[in-house]
Formats: sequence, C-alpha cells, structure tokens
Amino acid sequence: MTAWEIKGWCPGALRPMQSGDGLVVRIRPPLCRLTPAQAKAIARAAETHGNGIIDLSARANLQLRGVTETSHPKLIDDLRTQGLIDKDIETETLRNLIVTPFRDAETGALAATLTAAFAQMPRLPGKFGFALDTGPLPVLTQASADIRVERSDEGYLILRPEGHLLGQPVADLARDAIAMAEWFVASGGISNGRGRMAALIAKGIVPPGCTLAPAEPLPTPIPGLHPDGALLALAFGQMRAETLHALADLNHEIRPTPWRMLLIVGATELPAIPGLITDPTDPILRITACTGAPACPQALGDTRNLARQLAPHLAASQTLHISGCAKGCAHPTAAETTLTATGQGYDLIRNGTAHDTPSLCNLTPEAILDHLKAPNAPHL
Repeated sequence: MTAWEIKGWCPGALRPMQSGDGLVVRIRPPLCRLTPAQAKAIARAAETHGNGIIDLSARANLQLRGVTETSHPKLIDDLRTQGLIDKDIETETLRNLIVTPFRDAETGALAATLTAAFAQMPRLPGKFGFALDTGPLPVLTQASADIRVERSDEGYLILRPEGHLLGQPVADLARDAIAMAEWFVASGGISNGRGRMAALIAKGIVPPGCTLAPAEPLPTPIPGLHPDGALLALAFGQMRAETLHALADLNHEIRPTPWRMLLIVGATELPAIPGLITDPTDPILRITACTGAPACPQALGDTRNLARQLAPHLAASQTLHISGCAKGCAHPTAAETTLTATGQGYDLIRNGTAHDTPSLCNLTPEAILDHLKAPNAPHL
C-alpha cells in the first residue's frame, strides 16, 4: 500500500482540491493567455479570497491557494466577470489545453478551433490533455499532454499521440482531434475512469495514418529576452499576488508556460520586480520541489526551505528533485537526483522517480547539506 493517494484528476476553479492550506483553485486561462485586466483580477482574487499565494502549474495554469469554502463562491463570481470561469465542471475538465507561448500567425486561430472542439469530445480522463505546439519550432515536447498538435519538417500540421514518434496529417483540426480522442476511448485507453495516451501506445496500439515526424524541437527555454517578449521565471513556480499585480501594470499580455515561467508579450526589457528570476544561471532553477509540508496534507517533510538551503551548494550542472512524498507530483518522471521525504528523513534516489528504490535512506537536512559543503564533494 502506498502512503499517498492518487486523485486521478486535477483541481479546477469550479472543482477545487483540498490541501493543507485550504482549497487549491486552478484557473485555466483561455487560449493560455491573460489580458492585463484578467491578471489583475486573479491577483485581487488571490489576496481577497485566498492567502495571496499563486502557483504556476506544469500545465501552464494558475492556482490560487488558501481559498475557503466560504470565500470560494465569491472568488468564482469575481473571476467569471473576466471570462476566466467555464459554464460548468464538465466543460472546465475537458478544456485541458497547453498552447505554445511562442506563436506564429496561425496559432491563435488554431487554439480557438481546438477549444471549441472540446464541446464535442467524448468523456476523457481528468488528466487527459492536449498541447498546441505550432510556433516556429516545437517547444512543448516535455510538457504533459496526450494529443499533440505540431508541425512536420515540411510545415504540415500533424496530430501526434503522446508516446509515438509520428503523427497523422491534419485535414480538419477540430474533426481530426475529436476522432483521435474517440479512437483513444474505443481502443480501451480508459480503465476505471483513468488513462493516458502514452500508456496505450506502450501496448503497441497506435492510431492509423501516423506517418509524419514532427520538426526537431527547441531546447527548454530559459529566462531572458526572446523575440516574443520577456520570459520570467518563478522559484518553484510560485509568486505572491503583488508580483502578478506588478506584471499586469506593465500592460502587456501575459502567457503562462509549462516551464513555470511567464512570457510578457512584447516586453523589450526585463522588469525589476521582486519575486522574479531573470538570471538563467540561478541555481534555484535547477531544483524542482513540490509544495511539501505543511501546505500539502500528503507531504511527509519540508521541500522548499530545504531547496533554498541546498541550491547555493549544487554543482554547476547538477539538477535536483525534492518531493514531499513518494508520489512525485512536481516531477513524475526520472530525475538525476531525487530526495523524497519519508517522515524519518529523506531518501536519496539516483536516476529515478520519487518512489523508486533509494541509494541512501533517512538522511537529515543537515547531513545532506554537510555532504554538499564537503571539500571535493561528489554529486548527491
């Protein structure tokens, strides 16, 4: 038996999830973009109806923390006036879409087309999602998705099932996306209400017509100035409401990204706003850490305070994942080094996930830090 619970669904705005610091309310920005007015409304809602903390998720959503059962209805009313709330839970759950922040002339129209098609999709698992990666080159390859809309080397639009190297040519985006979702359901992709495309593909079941390879993807972007604007990082993807307020005051469109960064569209300078990371060499960017205790009720130890202690002592190229439990929400795939809280300390896993067999067990934070500080200390 595990010491943690797999929910099988993600929080939403209309269906929030209980955490250790109150309800987590996830806002899915329409077409993965926010106007300055929408950003200000979210910041005000976080301050007025939550604890002022906003998380940026790995699916480019914003999560407001510390919301209560009493404050939740008013929060929904306030955000609905800005077009940030779906009409019902089913619509919200289906609208699980990541859009590349680096967009070409067609991306906005394609995003609108795909969003409209969700109303005709079959019932899909709560974590099933789409990625629209149709900018100049793919950048969402590492983001969580089940059906990817990409371009081939020749510029043709393709639909690629996650876990397969090749995709289908697209004739009609809405029709073809619905058809692939229906194929997933008909092919047995769902079991007990759960299922992901990669798991189905791993069984050797592949949709017909997948013959085109996507263009070679770009590496994961780093903070700094880009042709589309200023890309700004957040430590562990978290900010205070006042940071979002300040960004909204710049009066640019804001595009959340799955790398827990925000793209300020059209900005030509890096803003000097507290809480933002603009230096791509900042070691905190090489640590992935979930919320941890006490904000997460499943966490068995602190994560982010430990991360801040360890960051200055990491080797130049070392990456680290710190998980509050063996579930590994913040980094579900294998990492170079993982520290998993157990309640008796931290287990160290090399080249594995948070629930893999550890190399060392029950380490104290002091022992971990002493190891990193030691002369000529090897990687953890």
